[in-house]
Amino acid sequence: MLIETEATPNPATLKFLPGRTVMEAGTRDFASPEEAEASPLAEALFGLGDVTGVFFGRDFISVTIAPGAEWHDAKPGVLGILLDHFAANMPLFHAAAAGFSVPAESQDFGDNPEDAEIVAQIKELIETRVRPAVANDGGDIVYRGFDAGKVYLQMQGACSGCPSSTATLKNGIEQLLKYYVPEVTEVRAV
Repeated sequence: MLIETEATPNPATLKFLPGRTVMEAGTRDFASPEEAEASPLAEALFGLGDVTGVFFGRDFISVTIAPGAEWHDAKPGVLGILLDHFAANMPLFHAAAAGFSVPAESQDFGDNPEDAEIVAQIKELIETRVRPAVANDGGDIVYRGFDAGKVYLQMQGACSGCPSSTATLKNGIEQLLKYYVPEVTEVRAV
């Protein structure tokens, strides 16, 4: 089995492509060893010590290492765990945690019903234009709310903590949303 790796805009994060589907639907972001307890794979990756984040996308896994850690030291361990996991066809989640594969809707801010048409336009643009581009870089952006012209988005995977994420948010996503949805005045990360 061959697992390809790709650099991401975040120097602390590498994108690993196992050549097969990782998540059938949705994404899953693990920002701590406690969150990783839902997945044997994420748990094993955090067990390496230098790993500070794991993100599952449709056909990739993004792994983030701690400041000061070097990829030339961490990469062999990550690849070994990924190879063992996929070669053995192990489950991605523990049976009791399988329902946690997609971020919970309760994390949303709750939109005003009067803004339903605006919110639908924003979500459509994020799904069709933003998320596919961000997935190419090993991350994801999830809609969390719209209030008084402000769109709230959650950065995940390689996007979380990326030095260029603010530029992406302001110069890319905010400009796109403002252009197509005039009611949008600002985009903020949560």
